[in-house]
Amino acid sequence: MIKAGIIGATGYAGGELVRILMGHKDVEVKWYGSRSYIDQKYAAVYQNLFQIVEDVCKDDNMEELANQVDVIFTATPQGYCASLLKEEILSKVKIIDLSADFRIKDQKVYEEWYKIEHKSPQFLPEAVYGLCEINREKIKGARILANPGCYPTCSILSIYPLAREGLIDMNTLIIDAKSGTSGAGRGAKVDNLYCEVNENIKAYGVATHRHTPEIEEQLTLASGTKTVLNFTPHLVPMNRGILVTAYASLKREVSYDKVKEIYDRYYAGEQFVRVLEKGVCPQTKWVEGSNYVDLNFQIDPRTGRVIMMGAMDNLVKGAAGQAVQNMNLMFGLPEKEGLNLVPMFP
Repeated sequence: MIKAGIIGATGYAGGELVRILMGHKDVEVKWYGSRSYIDQKYAAVYQNLFQIVEDVCKDDNMEELANQVDVIFTATPQGYCASLLKEEILSKVKIIDLSADFRIKDQKVYEEWYKIEHKSPQFLPEAVYGLCEINREKIKGARILANPGCYPTCSILSIYPLAREGLIDMNTLIIDAKSGTSGAGRGAKVDNLYCEVNENIKAYGVATHRHTPEIEEQLTLASGTKTVLNFTPHLVPMNRGILVTAYASLKREVSYDKVKEIYDRYYAGEQFVRVLEKGVCPQTKWVEGSNYVDLNFQIDPRTGRVIMMGAMDNLVKGAAGQAVQNMNLMFGLPEKEGLNLVPMFP
């Protein structure tokens, strides 16, 4: 039985981790870390877990936690995990970090976009980017795992096959993305109040969103071409979900059947990636509450572009579900264990 600790267990991603791990037959959650609710019953924070979780919230003492568990999930703000991580901790326990602290290999790029000093850059070369469908073998041997961002997960999986095959001009790439309000976290913010969000849609982080360099770095690795792109996220009035629509110019004329063969080949056998049938556009409702990513594409011969589309649940495949998928790989478990979550509908 794997013993797990969660720091940041009372945020949206942390709460989703608890929900998923409650159904995992090989994991026992030993530590519900939360600076805001220390000594309060966890089920008083998430009442849906009444009579399911009896534990109280503890502090965020990573050194003490490392002595008690096999894996620590850090569902915390940027900079937190990096500020605590030490070799002594990594020698005892595996770390799955849901923040951005170890996603970007270049320390200067991280500090430029996140506007904070990186406190443990010595671990950047070792950290494995935890996109299971691309880095599966590296993940298996990782001590520290950088769980990808929600927007990057959906964007990269939507684009990766054509980037890898060299079919698209990477410097024409534009990503239009939309997310529900849970992507902004559980903290109280005026912009996320019901009256601000309901019956409204808006772009934010235009040309400055911090997921941009993460997407660029991974697609540069995929394509072998330095990639600079436009990424524009939008907030939409729903709780969960991400929809990505990406556009790029084709390098040469190509048929639907050829592109479909590429997607099918890259994601053949992938438990959680579904390439939809011709003409079917992904919808967030079809993946809500699950670890699935639905993908499709459309070739526009008039403009010489391809439109790549993806939909997923930002709290599951975009955060907690992917973290559990990574944990399964790191501990030699079946990758889908604990993640047989059927999408909710309606």
